[in-house]
Amino acid sequence: QVQLVESGGGSVQAGGSLRLSCVASTYTASTYCMGWFRQAPGKDREGVAAIYTENGYSYYADSVKGRFSISRDNAKNTVYLQMNSLKPDDTAMYYCVADNGVGDCYTGSRYWGQGTQVTVSS
Repeated sequence: QVQLVESGGGSVQAGGSLRLSCVASTYTASTYCMGWFRQAPGKDREGVAAIYTENGYSYYADSVKGRFSISRDNAKNTVYLQMNSLKPDDTAMYYCVADNGVGDCYTGSRYWGQGTQVTVSS
């Protein structure tokens, strides 16, 4: 069982930045992938970004390309999501995810954190 704990959410004005952190209870280097999902009230859950251990490849949803950046620090078992140029549409609960190879961390994942709220005001 992998436990994931997110932090870094909050309220920010449009155009601002936030950095989300996710600490994993296992070695992040041993995972197949880690990533971030988000869900806004009344909307479907959306895969935002994912990063793959084997090749370092990163995936981003079209809605965040060029504004968000995912990274990992295996020494700290931590994954980050740097969010710049935030928009009100980015308002959502953000969830950290991890998988050992069944899920791909952007359409689904086995392990989920509890979430951290991001609110962007106009």
